[in-house]
Amino acid sequence: MPGPFLRSCLSACLLLAASLVPAAARAQAEPAPGPSFDLEIRAPAPAKDLLERHLDLRRYREVPDLDEAELARLAMLAERDARELLGTLGYFTPTVTIRREAGTRPRLVVEVALGEKTVVGAVDIGFDGAIATATDADTVRQREGIRSGWGLPTGQGFTQGGWDDAKAQALRRLAAKRFLAGRISESLADVDAATHRVGLGLKLDSGPVFRLGQQQVTGVERYDPRLVPRFARLAPGSEYDRDQLVQAQLRLTGSGYYDSAFIFVDPEADPAAVPVQITVREAKLQKVVLGAGITTDAGPRLSLEHTHNRVPGIGWRATTSLQLDRKVPYLQSEWTAIPDESGWRWSVLGRAERLEDGDLVTQGRRLRFGRFRSQDHIDRNVYLQYDSASVTSATGLPLSSAESGAGSALSMNYVWTGRYFDSLPTASSGFGVGVELGGGLTLGSDRAPFQRTLVRWLWLRPLTRGRLQLRAEGGAVLARPSAQLPATQLFRTGGDTTVRGYGFRDIGVALPNGDVGPGRYLAVGSVEWQRPIRRGGVDSEFDSLLFVDAGAVANRVSELRAVVGVGTGVRWRSPIGPVQGAIAYGLKPRKLRLHLSVGFQF
Repeated sequence: MPGPFLRSCLSACLLLAASLVPAAARAQAEPAPGPSFDLEIRAPAPAKDLLERHLDLRRYREVPDLDEAELARLAMLAERDARELLGTLGYFTPTVTIRREAGTRPRLVVEVALGEKTVVGAVDIGFDGAIATATDADTVRQREGIRSGWGLPTGQGFTQGGWDDAKAQALRRLAAKRFLAGRISESLADVDAATHRVGLGLKLDSGPVFRLGQQQVTGVERYDPRLVPRFARLAPGSEYDRDQLVQAQLRLTGSGYYDSAFIFVDPEADPAAVPVQITVREAKLQKVVLGAGITTDAGPRLSLEHTHNRVPGIGWRATTSLQLDRKVPYLQSEWTAIPDESGWRWSVLGRAERLEDGDLVTQGRRLRFGRFRSQDHIDRNVYLQYDSASVTSATGLPLSSAESGAGSALSMNYVWTGRYFDSLPTASSGFGVGVELGGGLTLGSDRAPFQRTLVRWLWLRPLTRGRLQLRAEGGAVLARPSAQLPATQLFRTGGDTTVRGYGFRDIGVALPNGDVGPGRYLAVGSVEWQRPIRRGGVDSEFDSLLFVDAGAVANRVSELRAVVGVGTGVRWRSPIGPVQGAIAYGLKPRKLRLHLSVGFQF
């Protein structure tokens, strides 16, 4: 037998070995304890989901060795907890029964009868601060808009989530304009369980009116520091408007000079002249963009665009574009100055293009010099333009310049475009109007004055199911019959975005040799029904289309004869704008044509 010392050493070694056994191994050797009791909730779906997620009783299942007294105490507490949770759904008089059922281990059953749902009774929304006593029309409209847009009106079922959302929405409307430091000063939900009605009271403290102060710009290193305030257009002294700040950010990022822009107005600053903090991240000095695509009008397309945001010496932006396709290849360069304090920008443009219209091939050249201004809804453009065009025919038959559109001209032009749509690039309601006015002189051997007018209109009207789109375009060039006007000042139509069912610029004036040439008068109209395609009972991002297009081109108003195309198609409201595919039947050629287009064009 080993002696006492040897036995002591052996015992110590065994204890040390036991201490080195991993905890996970010991845990695997010992079975994990199961739940102390089973729990079943019997209630209608909304209440059942809520109780299963938030009832405190569920987490006590993992507590080991619960005795009968503890189970009884937990059941009593669970009834009160369940009533409080059901109150957040608007059920303040439910019947909650908790009982124990026999089984291999204790089983608690929670049964719920919801009773009558509580609805909203009287709603009282009051105001403190500057908004309470203001009498100007804009502030009165804002105050009444908060009341009329209240998200939990009388008669609607009450829930805690709905109550919280309605308060948050009212506060957002208050703080979105003028009252940046607006807050909720009082709120009360007074529940009358006997009548199943709840009275709501809310008081909003607007605080003072906030007016914008000076702009504090950071991140400007490469470009003219005047660019940020001129694109942002946030005038010192103007009232705070969150939407205007968002639009300013979009103008900065859309200018091409900045990759990102962030605007912050501190609600703790002096409301009489709160500083506007603008942080920008500048875009690279030069950019090259390669593009490829395909359209049914022009076939496959390749493009190359180079932009220099600050030309040495003058600081202008130069954008040069090359596009290669079957119908309208072109080379263009446009140089633009930075905007002045009123938003106007000088611009110089040069363009050379080749237009293939059936058997006619037009070589066009254009030089333009002028100014333009782009605002939130309105674009204006004033420019002096030189146009020159030479025309050849594949038939080899001679054409007069007046018929074919060969010639040159100098003109002064004014273009005004107004866009009043609910959202871009995918609009569902609103309208747009465009007007082009020009006048000039032909530069051939027989110089003649002329005047050119083009009017465009687009209207989107929501319907009970989908929306109706109406489109119209009319143009006229007034000059004596012998005037040799370049084709770029005349009209042709047909194609993906004008009169579907006809090829690109197929609609024009019939020439003596059988070709189709440009004309002096244009009329286009379209009616289109856009109906959302439903999936699982919900509107998807796809619309079905039914449309009728009509267009005419002539050299005299009395000779305008509309040709018609009818068809159907599908439109996808993509993040980059609508992508549309359509099949149209041209009644004159009696042929079907496929049309593809991308983007919202007006």
